Amino acid sequence: MKKQVYNPFLPLDEYIPDGEPHIFGDRVYLYGSHDFEGGHTFCMGDYTVYSAPVDDLSDWRLEGVIYSAKQDPDYSEKRSYMYAPDVVRGNDGKYYLYYCLSGEYGFGGYNGPVSVAVCDTPAGKFEYLGFVRYPDGTPMKKYVCFDPCAFNDNGVIRLYYGTQFMGENNDILASDKEKLAEVMKRFNKTAEEIFATPDNVNGACMAVLEDDMLTVKEEPRHIIPYDADFGGHEFFEASSMRKVGDKYYFIFSSQKNHELCYAVSDHPDRDFIYGGTIVSNGDVGFEGAADDKRMNMTGTTHGSIIEINGQWYVFYHRLTHKSDYSRQACAEKISIAADGSIKQVGITSCGLNDGALKACGRYPAVIACHITNFNMPHGSNKIFTDSFPNVNNRGDERFIAEISGKTAVNFKYFRGNPVRIGISYRGGGSGKVSINGVECAVSPAENWTDISVLANKCGEDFAVELLFEIDGEIEMKELFFE
Repeated sequence: MKKQVYNPFLPLDEYIPDGEPHIFGDRVYLYGSHDFEGGHTFCMGDYTVYSAPVDDLSDWRLEGVIYSAKQDPDYSEKRSYMYAPDVVRGNDGKYYLYYCLSGEYGFGGYNGPVSVAVCDTPAGKFEYLGFVRYPDGTPMKKYVCFDPCAFNDNGVIRLYYGTQFMGENNDILASDKEKLAEVMKRFNKTAEEIFATPDNVNGACMAVLEDDMLTVKEEPRHIIPYDADFGGHEFFEASSMRKVGDKYYFIFSSQKNHELCYAVSDHPDRDFIYGGTIVSNGDVGFEGAADDKRMNMTGTTHGSIIEINGQWYVFYHRLTHKSDYSRQACAEKISIAADGSIKQVGITSCGLNDGALKACGRYPAVIACHITNFNMPHGSNKIFTDSFPNVNNRGDERFIAEISGKTAVNFKYFRGNPVRIGISYRGGGSGKVSINGVECAVSPAENWTDISVLANKCGEDFAVELLFEIDGEIEMKELFFE
């Protein structure tokens, strides 16, 4: 690698969630939604794409805006945002972008068709082609057209999509007329369609398309029954398909909402067996951590797995700004065992890097992989107003804000033997911080101020663990080594 790379691996002012990584030629491309820093709703920006050489995942390049929502004929004030997309290479060698329009806070995003744009190159600029349709030209809207994933299965074009009402499936809807009316409006489905058994609108679906990339060749069908038992990790959204050897791996966001899970089958359209959790953006489940032990604010996640130069990775996103509306792309190395299983990985600061980061110089505090006051919330489709530690910004300054009371900020991993480890902070709070077990006083500081301690617990692949005990509040801008 030309340089080090850490999580989040794109520029710190960039917010590309819902990432689908694909290799085209000798580069890996990350297709995703486009959030704004401090945005007030999901996916406020046009699609931009970053790419990197397959042999240097530190060298990400902005390819620019590849597609604008205004290019879609169905664009309107009520449906002006584009949600999680995917790109596939068609049998004609062209590249096809699949997406769904939506409005504020997701309204209008569950009842339209899947739109399609096309380009001769993977980096755009894409042009509107049409929408997924039946042979008679009518839009395909069977089930719930949401979070499309396009997959070229050795010449067969498969479109995966869908969502599932969160909760105890239709039991809640059957007993709560208000909730049923809300879901009917959001999905634009009748009660009969919602309650139909076994073929109701809930669940992960797949359709086969013609080579024109628009026309339905095989009627959509569920790939996983809506009432399948995945042990509390049932499908919610974020369909993604990969093939590993002769096995199909279906990657998805579960009903827990903060984790990417997988299911495996010998077939692309049926018989999927739940495999497990790959990653949680709060490290819930990692090494047995319970839901109430989340190490970050948790919320939506979306991503997939990919093999690059013999190493498998999972791409996902984290939350910032105390909301679900400013999400940043992250990645971790994973392993696929000989039996096909994937063990859940912990979230780190080093991500795509060739091993641990060097324990020298200064690092942005916002690359911390854990930020917690030990009572962090799970947020979906909202901005929290109560106080808790979070990644935030003021202009071009990015920092961990609202550090108060007992707060842990952890970084994983570093390598080396520095003499001192320190932080840069400011704020009116006072108290102390323990840096890998060595305490240091924190006094009120109007400007960014450095404090440090003699290094402890260093060497190969060590974590930096900060434990603050603060009266009032402070902000942290950097971690440094001397």
